[in-house]
Amino acid sequence: MAQKKSTRKSAKSAAKKPAKVAKKKVARRKPALGRPTITAEEKLFMLFHDDFHARQIFDFLRAETVGDLEQHSPQEIIHRLSRPLRETVERIRQRLAERNRCLKEDEAFAVDYVKKRKE
Repeated sequence: MAQKKSTRKSAKSAAKKPAKVAKKKVARRKPALGRPTITAEEKLFMLFHDDFHARQIFDFLRAETVGDLEQHSPQEIIHRLSRPLRETVERIRQRLAERNRCLKEDEAFAVDYVKKRKE
């Protein structure tokens, strides 16, 4: 019976004291892509010959090689591509406002634009 008590005590004492878990510091490494399968001099046209829209973007960016394209971040590409669209929409809004018209839910812009032109 003495043996049973000792196992009970050790089980109870183990339950009361939380076990300490050693935390290892994990060194965060920059993710590696591995060895490139194409060179930086590879022509984008050859790599994307079947993707017309991608080739249009490369023409807009004036990028001919993979190395040229790698100089741009995704956010920069989107920003540069959307700039002509944003400027065109702004011209549309202004031209409509000049004639007391506006796009859907854009009345505030039209009113402000007309006020500024009158000043």
